[in-house]
Amino acid sequence: MDCEEQLALTATEAVAAIRTGRLSAVAYVRTLLARAEALADLHLVITLNREGALAAAVEIDAARGAGRQLGPLAGLPLLVKDNINTRGLRTTGGTPALGGFVPGDDAPVLRRLLAAGAIVLGKANLHELALGITNTNFSPFAGFAKNPYGIDRIPGGSSGGTAASIAARIVPAGLGTDTGASVRLPAAFNGIVGLRPSVGNGGPERRYSDHGVLPLSHTLDTVGPMGRTVADVALLDAVVTGTNFVRPARLEGLRIGVPPVLWNGLQMAVGEVAGAAKRRLAEAGVELVEVDMPDLLDRANQVIFPIALHEPNIDMPRYLQENGLGLTMQDIAAEVASPDVRNLFQNVVDDVMAGAYPDAMNVYRPQIQQLVGGYFVEQGVDALLFPTAPVLPAPIDPVHGSGTMSVDGGPPVDTFITSVRNTAPGSCVGMPGLVLPGGMSGEGLPVGLSLEGPVGSDRRLLAIGMAMEQVLGRAPAPQI
Repeated sequence: MDCEEQLALTATEAVAAIRTGRLSAVAYVRTLLARAEALADLHLVITLNREGALAAAVEIDAARGAGRQLGPLAGLPLLVKDNINTRGLRTTGGTPALGGFVPGDDAPVLRRLLAAGAIVLGKANLHELALGITNTNFSPFAGFAKNPYGIDRIPGGSSGGTAASIAARIVPAGLGTDTGASVRLPAAFNGIVGLRPSVGNGGPERRYSDHGVLPLSHTLDTVGPMGRTVADVALLDAVVTGTNFVRPARLEGLRIGVPPVLWNGLQMAVGEVAGAAKRRLAEAGVELVEVDMPDLLDRANQVIFPIALHEPNIDMPRYLQENGLGLTMQDIAAEVASPDVRNLFQNVVDDVMAGAYPDAMNVYRPQIQQLVGGYFVEQGVDALLFPTAPVLPAPIDPVHGSGTMSVDGGPPVDTFITSVRNTAPGSCVGMPGLVLPGGMSGEGLPVGLSLEGPVGSDRRLLAIGMAMEQVLGRAPAPQI
């Protein structure tokens, strides 16, 4: 199998090729390491695990040669977002104060993947401290991550390095984290698939462990798998959760909510692509329910910002202490490199949302959970469908951190608030969200579609996503 064929493999295809002996794990890792090095100017990877990845690949090939049973992910190289702990490999959070931190253990989610035979190829770039969605990271070891479909555009964030690396064929799959958009938005901007698993109200409703991850919010945070196909993401999810692989759903007669509040005010190119995708799904037999939830976005805004800006004061010091880092929040704030994060993190340290937090948790969050939960029951829908982002990825601004953008020639608007408009409600509710490619804009930029379902419906979402993917197709490889 030549290098081009290797780079085109999805995660499920790569695992199958290694298991049958058509491809050696060592050859595959070498090909992907070379690809990462060739695309270093995209600033998608903070640390490459050259020696460790090759050593793990040697063990996989030796096990196969000896006839031993291979794990379900044997030989699969992954990029891991650099806020997820990796034993013996630095975990920087994309911020200078943590630039030398090397964890003593892997995060539990990653540990399950490694036990199944996955290989850590490296650590992916991210928006500094995961506090943003542009991935325009001013830390000297990180850099401004670029979108492979348009290198003057952001890849989204904060898991932009993972998503863009998957699109750029550096790896077939990887891990990100999501607080308000950070798996879903970069998945949409890079034409790949990403899952935000159920979080609910925590406890048994939380699908993935959040331990061993540099946190922002215990209420909102989750690790999420990313890949080029829904099958890739479903494979990683099955390993993490110890469940069976899902099968595609039947689209004919499926009821899907398309509330206008999530379809209004779209950039023209997004509206054209998403509208065409919606029509194709209707032609495939999906019943689209257009009943609205007009208060949805206002309710979400009452919840997400107080939680996301207050809870780091609870969660981050605990992580710093548990990992023996000997740092305070002020120590981290003093070294923040990115101007947007510097201002935002100072608001965190000053705890400007302390007064709004109790009502956000105890009044407004239950209200939006009741609103959305009631919608699923009253309308009899399996999921919601909507454009993940109302806009295409913003141009990279190397001076101001890509903090503003123009939509269809209009005046500058805030990139963060504009881009996460549609993803915030799902985070507030704690429900699962699956992003899959919806098509390409006229200028060759991906447009993602989101499926969101009731808490605990992750497997059902994956099954629906598999079926929709058969109708909508995959994004073409970027020309880089």
